[in-house]
Amino acid sequence: MIGADQAVDFDRLDDELRRAPALAPELFRKVIERGGARLLLLRQAGKTVRIDRLVEAGAWTDAAFALIDLELPAWKLRRLVYEDGEWHCALSRQPNLPVAFDDSVEASHEALPLAVLRAFVEARRRSSTVPATISAVPQVQPAPDQMICCDNFA
Repeated sequence: MIGADQAVDFDRLDDELRRAPALAPELFRKVIERGGARLLLLRQAGKTVRIDRLVEAGAWTDAAFALIDLELPAWKLRRLVYEDGEWHCALSRQPNLPVAFDDSVEASHEALPLAVLRAFVEARRRSSTVPATISAVPQVQPAPDQMICCDNFA
């Protein structure tokens, strides 16, 4: 579960991303340090070489999506739209559900990589507050007084 300090940290990080005119290596490192709990362990295992190379090359959008793939593998890109001078990025755990039923996160910014990172921070916040055992299939408990046989005897 998310603590009060971590919630404030996510708020500050999102605010910093929202106010930034462009992405810089220092800001990307902050996102990794504050929002990348898994990534720090993966770095020790040598699995973050791709992200490091993308950051060195200044490929910010690709680096942001690689960060999402490593840190939040259950979250997928649902929507990415440029509208009215802003990029709108939506991430979802279940992108195949109709929008009305989906519990996605959305963020926007004038710069594409910053919109993606803001959505990452919100997804990271949501992942910290929701238990990890979420099932896409609703669990139904049988009523003890009503038994139904579903076998086909034909």
